[in-house]
Amino acid sequence: MTTTTYTVKGMTCGHCVSSVKEEVGEVAGVTGVEVDLATGLVTVESEGPVDAATITAAVEEAGYEVVDR
Repeated sequence: MTTTTYTVKGMTCGHCVSSVKEEVGEVAGVTGVEVDLATGLVTVESEGPVDAATITAAVEEAGYEVVDR
């Protein structure tokens, strides 16, 4: 089990959180996604290492930007 945390910019509401959770949750190998709206932190749990570029692309597909990992 691997846990990685990303900082995401641009989320402002519950719908934003849902969009990010949905897109990141669809990435192969991801087993869980937690999003903290107040801090912008997105914690991704996976079976093994997941390429950061893949997670970043999923966040961008939801309409937001990863600013730190």
